Amino acid sequence: MKAPLITSVAAKAPPCLELGWSTGETYLVDIRQPIERFKVLAPLQDPTIFAGATIGLWGHSIAWSDEIDLGADLLYNLCRSQAGLPTPSEFDQWIKRNHLSLSKAAECLGLSRRMVAHYRSGSKPIPKLVGLACKGWEALHRKEEAA
Repeated sequence: MKAPLITSVAAKAPPCLELGWSTGETYLVDIRQPIERFKVLAPLQDPTIFAGATIGLWGHSIAWSDEIDLGADLLYNLCRSQAGLPTPSEFDQWIKRNHLSLSKAAECLGLSRRMVAHYRSGSKPIPKLVGLACKGWEALHRKEEAA
């Protein structure tokens, strides 16, 4: 699964970035968690270094140097998750967890197979309503299996 491409970046006060995506979305993302988790990102705690954020090669990452970067897939999932929206990885996990093909997932959600493929790959943003429909579908099927 590949994330959309990053089209713009603006470093805000560390640890926040404003990112534009090839899907037309723009999000403010807090990257405190990866900075604290990975020692290689520790220099990003310095506001001067953090301010040097640039778009990596072909929009697949945000880079601060040859040694420090964050991939678009991680950042896109963080953006959507922090905004309270479903992520492509969550959608993919729902499909796999319920042993659904793209066609069956489309049928379950009342969507076209093509849209399910877009949501799964991240090439189109997943509407909040679709994320809620996935949760509802799963809840109903758990009740049916328990009965």
